[in-house]
Amino acid sequence: MHDLTYRLVVRLARVLFRVLGLRLDVRHAERVPSTGPVVLAADHQSFLDFLVVGLPSVQRGRLTRFMAKESVFRVPVVGAAMRRMGHVPVDRRSGAAAAVRAYRALLRGEVVGVYPEATIGHAFAVKDRADLRLGAAHLAIATGAPIVPVAHWGLHRVLTVGPHGSLRRGRWVGVVAGEPLVPRPGEDAAALTDRLHAALTDLVEELLDRYPDTPSEPTQEWWWPAHRGGAAPGADEARLLDLRAIAVADGLDADNVVAQAKSFTSHVTGE
Repeated sequence: MHDLTYRLVVRLARVLFRVLGLRLDVRHAERVPSTGPVVLAADHQSFLDFLVVGLPSVQRGRLTRFMAKESVFRVPVVGAAMRRMGHVPVDRRSGAAAAVRAYRALLRGEVVGVYPEATIGHAFAVKDRADLRLGAAHLAIATGAPIVPVAHWGLHRVLTVGPHGSLRRGRWVGVVAGEPLVPRPGEDAAALTDRLHAALTDLVEELLDRYPDTPSEPTQEWWWPAHRGGAAPGADEARLLDLRAIAVADGLDADNVVAQAKSFTSHVTGE
């Protein structure tokens, strides 16, 4: 593994943090095991969040091999760097190859980073349990590796989906690692993902509770979650926006995908 490239990127990231004046608050890095395989499962709110959710591992002297969408690996220079750092390309239409690579990395004792939400969420809160993928749990069960949930909040104010973001200096970004989730005897991927969802949700709520720049008028702020009175999309609206973003990325008819989702929801709920 070409860790020299990875460590250079870590240094460049720290320079970027200083340029942006980020007020980083990283807590409980000690919950990341110092040795052995680890599945690091994080929430997904920003194009830049891999730069911060890996910080607890870095503080433990470890580097995280992230599972990232395959299109990133086709970008000149960036793709080559991603490969040299040992990150894992994921083709959403066929994830078997990525799963095998992640499995082998865990068997080598690596930290593998997974985004159970799959895509950046528009609600700036953890997605509903039904929207979480089971990949992190499957990897943990197959290898015996613990899942360490890592939540972050605040970086979406710098860069995220939609016409939002700002390079204004001084944003607060909180990162917190949760207690490791060890697969229980006989536990299946769905049950382990239930526990992971609960852990990530609690961690994000913890970050929101101690967010130092709470808006005085939440209803006017696009970046503050709807369930806390903010102007961010609520869960149902955010789910449709997420589906549209995925359809566009996959080259599908986004309007048709969203229309089908709305029709299905109406059929199920009777509305």
